[in-house]
Amino acid sequence: MKNALITGASNGIGKELAYLMAQDKVNLILVARSLNKLQEIAADIKSKFGVEVEVLQFDLSDPQAASKIFEMVTNKGIFVDVLVNNAGFGDLDKFSSKKLSKYEQMINLNIMTLTQLTALFVEKMKEKKSGYILNVASTAAFQPLPYFSVYAATKAYVLSFSEALHFELKKYGVKVSALCPGPTDTGFAQAADIKINAMFDEKKMGMSAQKVAQIAYKKMKKGKMTIVTGFLNKLNAYFSPKMPARCLVPKLMEKEFSKMISSNENLEKK
Repeated sequence: MKNALITGASNGIGKELAYLMAQDKVNLILVARSLNKLQEIAADIKSKFGVEVEVLQFDLSDPQAASKIFEMVTNKGIFVDVLVNNAGFGDLDKFSSKKLSKYEQMINLNIMTLTQLTALFVEKMKEKKSGYILNVASTAAFQPLPYFSVYAATKAYVLSFSEALHFELKKYGVKVSALCPGPTDTGFAQAADIKINAMFDEKKMGMSAQKVAQIAYKKMKKGKMTIVTGFLNKLNAYFSPKMPARCLVPKLMEKEFSKMISSNENLEKK
């Protein structure tokens, strides 16, 4: 049986991917901060699909997390056939020196841990000439976003990194994909402290995590390089990097996000 390691597996896209892979009789290693949630998911998956499920509790913004995970998995003699780097977070706010610790956590999680896990697990994949890597980026990767500057920049890194590896590792039989969802019902908006705006009302404007995971899993197995979910998101991905949209989109988003932040600040004062 194959084995998959999924970060950020306690909810959202990571959780839904775990269920989809379990249906295909893939054994799972689920990683997240919330041990209770992971244990509940693991018990449910085991009872429904009869696969083996390991749970690892880690704060993936810890610079040592990737090496510790790799060591634990290696010591168990498990070959990871599928690596899903799903864990990540953002923050919608004014860029400020007061948030340096949050930016460091975001960069560590969204970039460093993802890069380290990929580097550590890909060597065995290359030796076996098989494997899948799914890195979760975002439609934010396709343009700079004022007030979301660090998050969008980290996701641009994930997209570029994954697309480069897609070509580099193809000759080794390793398939690398970047998933770029738009607003998704995962709790991301709450984690990013986004309080008001229809654009981030994940239940109204976004796609369900289950639907995103279904599209991602299907395309990943086919070796698709860049997976953008939803028609409007595909239009955004196509036009946003091009001039004049590359200048126009950030200008429009600066105005929109500025209003949102002002609304949030007014709410907090009440």
